[in-house]
Amino acid sequence: MNTLAIQTDIRVKNVLIHEDAFSVELMDGRTLTTPLAWFPRLLKANPEQLQKWEICGGGYGIHWEEIDEDISTEGLLRGAAAPQNQMQSLV
Repeated sequence: MNTLAIQTDIRVKNVLIHEDAFSVELMDGRTLTTPLAWFPRLLKANPEQLQKWEICGGGYGIHWEEIDEDISTEGLLRGAAAPQNQMQSLV
């Protein structure tokens, strides 16, 4: 019996910033697009700060030093917004 084995690699390849969302290109070819509104620190950041991201966590995360934000690809795949306490503290 043959089964189709799909190789997944959820490490970050690139991040693209849009007007009201950001896209994360994964090493396996998928692209995840998420509203900035899910992450209040990203939503409040200026365009220059948003562009200053770096890959962290062995490729499984994105870090914005200036705005103290970290997002994992696992969280994005689960559709997880920022924790409620973070959202409330920044409002």
